[in-house]
Amino acid sequence: MQNQAIQVKGLQKSYKELHVLKGVDFEVEKGCIFALLGSNGAGKTTIIKILTTLLKQDSGTATVTGFDVATEPVNVRQAISLTGQFAAVDDILTGRENLIMIARLRHLENPRQVAEDLLDRFGLTDAADRAVSTYSGGMRRRLDIAMSLVGKPQLIFLDEPTTGLDPEARLEVWKTVKELADNGTTVFLTTQYLDEAEQLADRIAILHEGKIIANGTLADLKKLFPPAKVEYVEKQPSLEDIFLAIVGKKEVKVQ
Repeated sequence: MQNQAIQVKGLQKSYKELHVLKGVDFEVEKGCIFALLGSNGAGKTTIIKILTTLLKQDSGTATVTGFDVATEPVNVRQAISLTGQFAAVDDILTGRENLIMIARLRHLENPRQVAEDLLDRFGLTDAADRAVSTYSGGMRRRLDIAMSLVGKPQLIFLDEPTTGLDPEARLEVWKTVKELADNGTTVFLTTQYLDEAEQLADRIAILHEGKIIANGTLADLKKLFPPAKVEYVEKQPSLEDIFLAIVGKKEVKVQ
């Protein structure tokens, strides 16, 4: 129990006639990168909204860092951070000013030092005093993630963090996410880019038609894929191959 950053059991959510989540179950271990995959409209963002206390489930339970999202939302919010699909930075302010502003809002001591440390950690010191409007897409996203880490949250939610970024900027974000996990932060990642999950995730869950239909490591998921019959070389399936093969099957869980 204590090793779980997130525990979700029987989560259900409907919007009028649309039944989005139909009994979702999964766990996320502390300090790992957990990737939730699914097509557009599968319910990935709905799950994130419930886990970050922005939306209430219809039924089922969810605990984040040991706190129930429905009955202890304040405790959950104090332990987490959320970075959405689009960078939530102030273009008029400089990078340094953005970080100082968040540190002050969190009532931290010495906000300037907090900003300095994060600028250094994310390779933004040289651009610290430039308006964010002059930043590249990758720099904006790095600043956005840096702002999410003000106050040292135990768990960070990244909802499609590389949407709209060019390949070089995506690689920058990948490096940042890996460093977060290496430093002990639990990362909950949603993405439509299967290569992203393949590169980053310790564990991958596939959400389809309101349920988790597969859940395991990349190696676990590869075992669910029919072996390729090639005369000379056995081709290793990519996560994209596995995803397309699994979606549409009955529920498959890998422990």
